[in-house]
Amino acid sequence: MSAEVRAVRWAAYRIPTDRPESDGTLEWDATTMVVVHVEAEHGTGVGWTYAPAAAGQIVEELLTPHVAGRDAADIPGANAAMARAVRNAGRPGVAATAISAVDAALWDLKARLLGVRLATLLGAARDAVPIYASGGFTNWDDRRLAAWLDDNGDVPRAKIKIGGGTEAADRRRIGVARKALGPGRELFVDANGAYSAAQAIRMAADFPDVRWFEEPVSSDDLDGLRRVRDAVAADVAAGEYGYDLRYFARMAGSVDCLQADVTRCGGITEWLRVAAVAASVGLDLSGHCAPALHLDVAAAVPNLRHLEYFHDHVRIESMLFDGVASPSPGGVLRPDFSAPGNGLTFKSSDASAYQVASGG
Repeated sequence: MSAEVRAVRWAAYRIPTDRPESDGTLEWDATTMVVVHVEAEHGTGVGWTYAPAAAGQIVEELLTPHVAGRDAADIPGANAAMARAVRNAGRPGVAATAISAVDAALWDLKARLLGVRLATLLGAARDAVPIYASGGFTNWDDRRLAAWLDDNGDVPRAKIKIGGGTEAADRRRIGVARKALGPGRELFVDANGAYSAAQAIRMAADFPDVRWFEEPVSSDDLDGLRRVRDAVAADVAAGEYGYDLRYFARMAGSVDCLQADVTRCGGITEWLRVAAVAASVGLDLSGHCAPALHLDVAAAVPNLRHLEYFHDHVRIESMLFDGVASPSPGGVLRPDFSAPGNGLTFKSSDASAYQVASGG
């Protein structure tokens, strides 16, 4: 296959949430998505990131000169060139999200040019990807929380947010969730770094049947993560704010399961490398949010634990793309292997009402 990348286009969309949301450390009422299209003579690939519109400006100013004119098959070369291009801008943060969107679009383009599903191109290790429902925001009242858990009743794992108020309020919300889930479904919790290590250990003692404790302390506090991991029954997880491979290598010794976000870490190219880092120390990898973009690369990773089926991103991806997979019985997503690339078609007319910037 030989095809030259002819153009890179981007646009940013700001989509209001269905209601205001909060977690242990942040409140929001809208999500910004930067969508990138990479064009060749006989095909177009699409990728995206959940990041400020500034990510699109980085795509246009810093990344496109290193992608346009390159062979579409040379994705590792493009990824390395993009990483070098943002050296002075700073790789962690917005620049990494821009690289992620372009990299994902390049992989989609390559698979479409070859006429194969992206999971097939990457080497599918499974035909179904386990998911866990994710939402349960701290500003939801008990009734809304229970209703959301009931709405996701076909998914055997569900995660709620904690850390947004008092310890007593968190314990009560966990009790509401545990009752709503019933005996057959697993409960996960996410503090979004709101606790100290001592507080997280104290809290975990009161919910012994919780299976997953995400970011009990800040992801920057590796010593705190280790303290909590060594003291609690739940698996401790973190990694969603990883923007380069060394970050994950440092974190691997502090958690029971690594998380990585394909829209932040450097795209599909880097997500596969993170999976290898996790495997090298006997850890699983969990995909953070953006389920439609993670699906194919998650299917290609033997040490995948699961993928986060995040309320906001499920809603946005279903609104703006055709071809988004819906959960199958047992709480899994299945790639449509008859559809080339990532199987998605961007609905530009539907998205236009939310557009806030564009370029390329």
